[in-house]
Amino acid sequence: MNSIDYTNTVKKLVDDIKAISTNAGLGGEAGEYNLVTETFLYKFLNDKFLYEAKKVDSNYNFETISQLSDEDYTYLLQDIGIKAAHLKKEHLIESVHPKQNEKDFAKTFDETLNDISVLNNDIFSVHTAENSDIRLFDEHLINDIVRDSSKRNSVAKQIINKLASIKFDEAIFSAGFDFFSTIFEYMIKDYNKDGGGKYAEYYTSHAIARVMAEILVGDDQPKSVSVYDPSAGSGTLLMNIASRIGTDKASVYSQDISQKSSNLLRMNLILNGLTHSISQIVQGNTILENLHSEKMDYIVSNPPFKLDFSDWQDQIGSLPEYSERFFAGVPNVPKSAKDKMAIYLLFVQHIIWSLNETGKAAVVVPTGFITAQAGIEKKIRQKLIDNKWLKGVVSMPSNIFATTGTNVSIIFIDKANKDKVTLVDASKLGTKIKDGGLQKTLLSSDEEERIINAFNNEAQEDFSVKLDYDEIKEKNYSLAAGQYFELQIEYMEITEEEFQRKMSESMNTLEALFFEGEKLNQEIIENFNKFILDKDVYTLK
Repeated sequence: MNSIDYTNTVKKLVDDIKAISTNAGLGGEAGEYNLVTETFLYKFLNDKFLYEAKKVDSNYNFETISQLSDEDYTYLLQDIGIKAAHLKKEHLIESVHPKQNEKDFAKTFDETLNDISVLNNDIFSVHTAENSDIRLFDEHLINDIVRDSSKRNSVAKQIINKLASIKFDEAIFSAGFDFFSTIFEYMIKDYNKDGGGKYAEYYTSHAIARVMAEILVGDDQPKSVSVYDPSAGSGTLLMNIASRIGTDKASVYSQDISQKSSNLLRMNLILNGLTHSISQIVQGNTILENLHSEKMDYIVSNPPFKLDFSDWQDQIGSLPEYSERFFAGVPNVPKSAKDKMAIYLLFVQHIIWSLNETGKAAVVVPTGFITAQAGIEKKIRQKLIDNKWLKGVVSMPSNIFATTGTNVSIIFIDKANKDKVTLVDASKLGTKIKDGGLQKTLLSSDEEERIINAFNNEAQEDFSVKLDYDEIKEKNYSLAAGQYFELQIEYMEITEEEFQRKMSESMNTLEALFFEGEKLNQEIIENFNKFILDKDVYTLK
């Protein structure tokens, strides 16, 4: 199969499970999201297990595996390691499928998923700031979602039949097919929208993610590095940089206050070969309950820009590392609207503090951050410039996110960069489209490459500029590329005859304009003299 066939196969399975849910009266219910995502994940883990088993021994398939002795099966699990979730023989879909006509099949289905969760708890659970675990599967998935007990067996039976009817084969895994992007963009964003959430909470433009990863890693060839996002969402940024570095060389760390985001990120790691990092996913408040105190090699982040944190603002000052971590201060509560509190300024400071001595970071910020002439914004920029920690800034086109018109820029931090700083004005790039009734800007592959190349090559006129740190200080720490572009005066070589002709033409045009002006002035005076003010009609007020 080619990539289009893979995509259609995945979408069809999602549609089939959603149809089962709808026919059972669950369409639009909150639990439908869990039903679709968890049963899809079960299918993926099953086929990935069989794929990894076949890599251990090319003769392995369900039939040969089911005949293994308990001892040999234990050896198989050891050989697979953390490349796939560990499944017992009875967990495999091929083992569960024949049981579909049993009286309590829904219970059997639930117990299978629950048993897989327990067996893989150490590796596949998401940890919370309160030291509890979020399981891989709900304990009673069918039982809790399908409230009508008479329909539970039917729903479970239909699902197992769909899961057994297709196979994610060796080709789809060998090709490195991006399962997550397919199901996320096709299905998950709809549940997020219908559930009252904001798509931007989980989604970062692939163009931004790629530009950030390519510029951040550059020519580096790291062998074993930490990659961190303190407001990870579904992990688009983390997946891009981990893929750029190599999933076997990157150890992913994340934290996000949203349980839904953390579950999405876990799925993203599983579907993208980063299972070894699941234990480092944390659900919790990064600012108050930072669970990753280690200093990082790479950090990527698209933090929330505005958010009401007035309820816990006072607690920040009591944190033991407050003065170092939040060196520029804590944003105030706006008088007009608490939800406009600039929480991103806390994340930018946290990111700088979380880097190791040679660490690099790429952070999405509102474009207003790069020119603000007072407050926390300027203090942060001063720290980056005075310490020579800035690699550059890219100002992106408007509407690069479909859900917001806020203009954004990407700040690239590099604690080892003592050379030039690159500023790029990419605000005029992109093609405007309508996405769900909202205007969105799309960057072409060539435009993405142009931005990336601006960091590696010479400055491009009216697009990018290379600066010394002192030059930025002279401009009051402004990071807007346009303020450093040279004013270009175009010169043309012409003969004396051409010059005289152009001057004559200009004089004739000027005289004609003067003549027309005098004519208009005369008409105005004549019309004004004709105007008679009748004191009985007009009253001066």
